Amino acid sequence: MASSLYDITVTPYRQIVESMAGILDKGAEQSQQLGIDLDELVNFSLYDDMLPFSFQVFAVGYHSVGALKAVESGVFTRPASLPENDYAGLQSLMAETAATLASYSREQVDAMAGGDVMFSAGEMELPFTTEGFITSFSLPNFYFHATTAYDILRLKGVPIGKLDFLGRMQLKAGG
Repeated sequence: MASSLYDITVTPYRQIVESMAGILDKGAEQSQQLGIDLDELVNFSLYDDMLPFSFQVFAVGYHSVGALKAVESGVFTRPASLPENDYAGLQSLMAETAATLASYSREQVDAMAGGDVMFSAGEMELPFTTEGFITSFSLPNFYFHATTAYDILRLKGVPIGKLDFLGRMQLKAGG
């Protein structure tokens, strides 16, 4: 069976977004015990020239739901502005992202296959096919930002591991 656009977008997006929600919950639950100031964490960056934790979590949503919206419209742009979220706001963002992803039907997403998406940033424009946009731009960015958010929580001592990141995997029935 060939993979469909739904299989390469919504399915992995939901898996990681739902795992991110769980990871954020563990961070909140452990913060007091570990001495983590959640307000400070929101603004923490791994390196001076990297965007903070809040952006990493925001980008998980932007490169999942935002990518699907780009496939629908044919245009992907950088966000006009970055929302300011506290930690609870980031948790809400992941819950909203998961709900939005769950609202997409297989038929709706698969009907978007075979189109074009233009990435536009100022005067720079990068033309993609729908599938090229998803596989070479959206998914790599999505996983990069999810991994960076995970790494920040690990660095701060939150007891999470690879299985927390992987979330609910697609196991063979009966396996």
